[in-house]
Amino acid sequence: MVMTILCGLGLPNAAKAQEPAPGNFRPLVEIRTVLGTMVVALYNETPLHRDLFLAKVEAGDYDSLLFHRVVPGFAVEGGDPASKHAAAGLQLGLDTDTVGTPLEVVPGLIHKKGALAAAPAGDTPETARRSHGSRFYIVQGVPYDATELAQVAERNARHGTPFGYTEEDRHTYAELGGQPRLDGGYTVFGEVVEGLEVIDALIKEPCNLWDRPLTDIRMFMRVLK
Repeated sequence: MVMTILCGLGLPNAAKAQEPAPGNFRPLVEIRTVLGTMVVALYNETPLHRDLFLAKVEAGDYDSLLFHRVVPGFAVEGGDPASKHAAAGLQLGLDTDTVGTPLEVVPGLIHKKGALAAAPAGDTPETARRSHGSRFYIVQGVPYDATELAQVAERNARHGTPFGYTEEDRHTYAELGGQPRLDGGYTVFGEVVEGLEVIDALIKEPCNLWDRPLTDIRMFMRVLK
């Protein structure tokens, strides 16, 4: 059954999104690249983003798109529809989504290494606090100790995006790393559960001034049944 939420998002030719089974089941999506394969688990706590992502994967919308921006210590970004046939060296990821998807910021869903999150819809008043309908990023990040994390939390609160941390969150940021500066401002809707090393391999790719890899790194996705 096509989730009714997709109609409101204006997704053309949307494929049928899978409804999660009862319990702790989280839909799994495989992301294949020439540098290796990642498997991401989507969060049921963010149903708008989960269903939209599943629908686009099922429709093949992400196949042959590029990871068009990689920033060491930060994240890798992909999902720009314009990247499929983009000329070499062209700056990508500039299009806005004037409709967007409302943010789903959930306590406990943090920007740890491997977090899958939705790129912002744009930087206008109309697109503020909304997610882009296609572009996403996967966090690499760096470790943050307790003092640094407290400073980030205070900074986020001053900027209107307060986000509390549990002891487990603090341990995760210290041991695994991530980008807590993004918490509260963007929707984290999944995480890499296999293939974290692929993020590191992507990060090592030589890039141009726009942080675009000099060698095109294309993605191919499928929902794991």
